[in-house]
Amino acid sequence: MLPTESAGRKVAAELSLPPSAVANTITLLEEGATVPFIARYRKEKTGSLDEVQIAAVRDGLQRFNDLQKRKEAIRSSLRERQLLDDGLDAAIEAAESLTILEDIYLPHRPKKKTRAMSAREKGLAPLAEYILAGKAAQDRAASFLKPDQGIATIDEALAGARDIVAESISENREVRRRLRRLFAEEAIISSKVVPKMKEEAATFRDYFDWQESVTRAAGHRLLALFRGETLKYLTVSLRPPPEKALAAVRSIYMDKGSSRRQLALALEDSYGRLLAPSLENELRRNLKKRADAEAIEVFANNLEGLLLSSPLGQKRVLALDPGYRTGAKLVCLDGQGSLLHTTTIYPTQGEKQRQKAAETLKMLVQQYAVEAVAVGDGTAGRETEAFVGSLDVDNSLVVTLVNEDGASIYSASEAARREFPREDITVRGAVSIGRRLQDPLAELVKIDPKSIGVGQYQHDVDQAELKKALGEVVERCVNRVGVEVNSASVELLSYVAGLGPALAANIVAYRQEHGPFARRRDLLKVKRLGAKAFEQCAGFLRIRNSTEPLDNSGVHPERYALVQSMAAELGVDIETLQGSEQLRRRLDLDRYLSEDVGMETLVDIIGELARPGRDPRKKFSHFRFDDTVHSLDDLREGMVLPAIITNVTTFGAFADIGIKQDGLIHISQMANRFVKDPAEVVHVRQQVRVRVIGVDPKRKRIALSLIL
Repeated sequence: MLPTESAGRKVAAELSLPPSAVANTITLLEEGATVPFIARYRKEKTGSLDEVQIAAVRDGLQRFNDLQKRKEAIRSSLRERQLLDDGLDAAIEAAESLTILEDIYLPHRPKKKTRAMSAREKGLAPLAEYILAGKAAQDRAASFLKPDQGIATIDEALAGARDIVAESISENREVRRRLRRLFAEEAIISSKVVPKMKEEAATFRDYFDWQESVTRAAGHRLLALFRGETLKYLTVSLRPPPEKALAAVRSIYMDKGSSRRQLALALEDSYGRLLAPSLENELRRNLKKRADAEAIEVFANNLEGLLLSSPLGQKRVLALDPGYRTGAKLVCLDGQGSLLHTTTIYPTQGEKQRQKAAETLKMLVQQYAVEAVAVGDGTAGRETEAFVGSLDVDNSLVVTLVNEDGASIYSASEAARREFPREDITVRGAVSIGRRLQDPLAELVKIDPKSIGVGQYQHDVDQAELKKALGEVVERCVNRVGVEVNSASVELLSYVAGLGPALAANIVAYRQEHGPFARRRDLLKVKRLGAKAFEQCAGFLRIRNSTEPLDNSGVHPERYALVQSMAAELGVDIETLQGSEQLRRRLDLDRYLSEDVGMETLVDIIGELARPGRDPRKKFSHFRFDDTVHSLDDLREGMVLPAIITNVTTFGAFADIGIKQDGLIHISQMANRFVKDPAEVVHVRQQVRVRVIGVDPKRKRIALSLIL
């Protein structure tokens, strides 16, 4: 069987996906196709696998390849030391996981000098064999005395032999297999506070004396425990009942003869000194990996919800970055987000300044024909929003709070300095707030996803895996929405399938030198953007005013001729076909089926013809908090308030009700039914109504319910 075929079958079995779909997906990936491109434009080959499934196939293929590379590295090491025989080679080949593979290699792995090695050097290996064989080792020990090598007594000889036995037991594959299962199924995770750190560890008081089965330990609790341990606030243990672990090992060794005492001592030493620490560390790694994956998935889902928030669109915006002492930085933006004007107003510094701020704001609204006002939701946000709302201006003016998490990070970034080299960070921050209202996705891609504030424990999880997962979310969202090539930033273009930072920069440089792109095919004139990159990116890029009407749709250029033949069959041009549902219904799609074009692609094409250039995100909906609630002191149990979901976790969701502290909607308060996953009920940026069921001013905690 070829390596690719073997990989395909293994990955298909792991993921419970059709083998043919997985095999075709692997072929496309190996040919350099991107996940978004495969998901969108190669449905016939993949059986319509989505981006998540295709990414899982890619990751499964990587795991398979990593396993093969490790096998070859182990074989090479064994060959060099002349240890590789047919039996060992067959066992290596049959290993289906890295864990099993490392167990096979463990007895042969080069290691630092151990107690067992020292004992072997002193000639105690035969005595160890007596112990393992159940023979009377006590009687034989006297013949192994070597005072000049530190073996002056029978007890010293037996101790050395037991070291060899203990190491042999610890490297036994069957022992490790049984104990590994016991640790996974029956280990208890327990934690104690470090006495001298009790005061500093107050935030971990729930875990000062904690105990639960590892099979029931939620990911967020595991991460909290491991964080407390890292900070040296807690001591954490993960072990099964010792008597069960020892019994599992005895069942393999203790039926071998009469010399039970020495074997029992060696067995207990092997478990306590070698096996338990090794398998506990392995279990920790596995639990941490599981908890990381859970936290990263939650973070990724939240990020996707935030990135796909409803855009206001190309409206003229006045944006305010509020503050008390420093005033509110004000910027005016045109419909494309370009900076037109900047100043500072002081609406919270006395009546005189408030009147002056009102005059300035009214004048700018009229001068720049402002259609919406975006107010950052940080310090003084609610007060500034109320101030703007109180002014006698056009009733159609949208006034809304905008989440400003990460805006300060963008304002100090290289991207911001490149865009606004002459403006200070306060202006850049206000611009970011305004652009977030116009198009959240286009603005948020400029910020490290970890800084957007929609995850928990993001600093505790595997950073490489987090970066990879969040990058894929951004890529998925960008390509799902599509990108206007003539206005997109380098950062936004970088996430388009097949591009990346270098080609994105080249596109912008070409645009600046030659003016807007007239047609998609002109992208081939961009430096280093060849046929393969064009194939991958073209369908996700839009050109609104192109002479080719399909350039502003998700129809890939490789299918333009197909659409032209559809239009010709009806005797109309493409624009007429796009504008007439009646004409599209007259098409007999079966006539256009071919080896490369299936019904999935044809249905997608008809869908794109019906909505050329249409944004798939939900339409913008204006939201306002309750005007009577500004702090914890204003809350009363039983109040029903408008809220926005800011974060979804495995145990509930957090909601912004317009004050500094978000409230927690526990999973038990999400519906009048059992809820397994909060994401089934709510998503980030969702507008909801909540009931206040608890307020703890001392701990600054708010309990909310969706059950009204």
